[in-house]
Amino acid sequence: MKIELINTGSELLLGRVLNTHQQWLCRCLSDLGYEVERQVCIADDGPSIEAAVRESLSHSADLVITTGGLGPTSDDITRDLIAKLIGRKLVLDRRIQTQIESYFISRQRPVPPKSEVQAMVPEGALVLSNANGTAPGLAIELDPNPFSAEKKPSLLILLPGPPRELRPMFLDTALPLIRRKLPLDRKFVCRTYRVVGLGESMVENKIAPSLAQLVKEGLEIGYCARIGEVDVRLTARGENAEPTVDEAEKIVTGLLGSLIFGREDELLESAVVKLLAEHKKTLALAESCTGGMIAHRITNVPGASAVLMAGLVTYSNDSKKSILGVRPKTLTAHGAVSEETAREMAEGARALMKTDFAISVTGIAGPSGGTPAKPVGTVFIALAMEGQTVVQRQFNNFDRETFKFVTSQQALNLIRLTVLKQP
Repeated sequence: MKIELINTGSELLLGRVLNTHQQWLCRCLSDLGYEVERQVCIADDGPSIEAAVRESLSHSADLVITTGGLGPTSDDITRDLIAKLIGRKLVLDRRIQTQIESYFISRQRPVPPKSEVQAMVPEGALVLSNANGTAPGLAIELDPNPFSAEKKPSLLILLPGPPRELRPMFLDTALPLIRRKLPLDRKFVCRTYRVVGLGESMVENKIAPSLAQLVKEGLEIGYCARIGEVDVRLTARGENAEPTVDEAEKIVTGLLGSLIFGREDELLESAVVKLLAEHKKTLALAESCTGGMIAHRITNVPGASAVLMAGLVTYSNDSKKSILGVRPKTLTAHGAVSEETAREMAEGARALMKTDFAISVTGIAGPSGGTPAKPVGTVFIALAMEGQTVVQRQFNNFDRETFKFVTSQQALNLIRLTVLKQP
């Protein structure tokens, strides 16, 4: 099946807005076995939009999805251009017009004079209602597709640009339509395992030899390296897809073990909060070089209040002494970035907040401040618990933002692995 995606928006090409549509739509489709063959990003101008849609249709694409250009402003011209391109007249949909008016009235806002343009629909198009905005989506069946050499049918779907409108519309109405109109002829199974603590090539070296026979039988393995983690994707198609992936899963989980922190879209911080909650353990944080990033990630997880008692950003030496009780002689003898200081930071935070665990991080983010003994990128991570404090030394020689994220990743993983060992 041939699927093409066209993202419109000059702001995307100017770098003013991140094109999240490409990643999100491709992921939604691929999870169900639909693979996007081609994706283009174009400006909000007539020639670009017309050329891109014409080209996709000339490729005999089974499905063409466009995003953006359905609003009421002067640069929202996708609807009009596509209607003209496929020879469909625009007609006023009174139901959509009423919905748009009700949207503004319910919010006690005047109805903009140009809002009616969003209710203009190409003849024969199926309207995809928008519960979160005013621009409806559109689905147009071309049977035959006039630009296809084989005169094959094509399904053309037009989605609005704002993510808060596009995503629910796609999941609630467009995707069920796609599955109904373009059913897959083979079963598809896809599972993703999220790995931390091992690089992409090392993950492959660890699992690939044991999966070789299954690959010959149709298993597909994909690796996606992210900052501080790796995704392992197992997919298979056809009648034996389920047992093939089941067997591969046993091998992968057996070989990687605790390196796997989650599946599909699970985040490391979610895994940590879940583990702490299950074990009824509490946590305090004492952050220096990460500037609160660990606390930020944990508090993004619903239910974090049950496990995180405090997140302390003790950036200066004075705060390390006055809040955490780090001894002045420790700082003088060993410096703020040291095993000894990290240890006292963690133990001080745990004693202050009376928690089961406390973790501290202190390091040199750079670009200056390093020494031959402690170069830029040096980090000490300490985890204090009853009767024991462990300290790790890491070297994260990245830009400041990446340094902070990787360090937070290492700290969270240290907590995770420690809690996993708890009875």
